[in-house]
Amino acid sequence: MDRDAKLHELETLRTRTRQLETELGSEATSEWPPRGFYGAYAVLAGCVLGSVAAMASLLFNVVGSLIIGQFPLQLIRVYLTFPLGAEALQLESGLALAIGCCLYLLTGMVFGVPFQWILSRWFDRSGFIVRFIVTTVLGLALWGVNFHGILSWMQPLLIGGSWIVDEIPWWVAMLTHLVFGWAMLLLQPFGRYMTAENKEAA
Repeated sequence: MDRDAKLHELETLRTRTRQLETELGSEATSEWPPRGFYGAYAVLAGCVLGSVAAMASLLFNVVGSLIIGQFPLQLIRVYLTFPLGAEALQLESGLALAIGCCLYLLTGMVFGVPFQWILSRWFDRSGFIVRFIVTTVLGLALWGVNFHGILSWMQPLLIGGSWIVDEIPWWVAMLTHLVFGWAMLLLQPFGRYMTAENKEAA
């Protein structure tokens, strides 16, 4: 093999080396597992923890209803007025109430995602007081949007009555959302994404 052929082969090998280095560099940018905030994990954790927080807020309402002598699942009956109308307020037992409880937990799963996302993304290392304030503000905002921004006009428009807003005292609705938010505050560390690096940092 003459000199020119050797030089040509050497240049080909150098070009191939640069290509491999570039490919390895692009793979490094999408390393696994992620070292920082992991959005998909926060969504999944928010769904799981949100359902548990919904159980806590529902239990709060059941105990409160029993204390004042109401039907234990009065909150579920009132929420079921959205699809069923005033007839839901007469429910005592049965499949409808069970489905209502499941829908309540499903709603908690949905609402748990933004709570978990915000706490994990921006307040993961903040102190308890800061995180308490954040979840309180989020709970109040959720109450305001749900009751006064959506349900106050949507139920009358679709069903012809405003039972949810009328039958649930404003302070009960507010406390229900706050209990949900505070439960998410206590549960959020259980859904924290941990890698070897941030375990050492913790």
